[in-house]
Amino acid sequence: MVRSFIMLQTTAGKSTALLEDIAGTAGVEEAHVVAGEYDIIAEATGEEVYDVIHRVATSLRDLDGVVDTRTYICLE
Repeated sequence: MVRSFIMLQTTAGKSTALLEDIAGTAGVEEAHVVAGEYDIIAEATGEEVYDVIHRVATSLRDLDGVVDTRTYICLE
């Protein structure tokens, strides 16, 4: 099982509206609106790194209102 954290930057004022869509995405375990450079942090899992990067992260990046994403794969 691969675990990752995906940071999402959103269009101004869209974070709360996007949170439900992000949390409902297959593979996303949790999602939270945060203060800082990114607006939402999502914790995601998949069977392989490919699952996280190509299925989960790509799905999130394609949501209307998501401006930028960064995916961090856990090594432990």
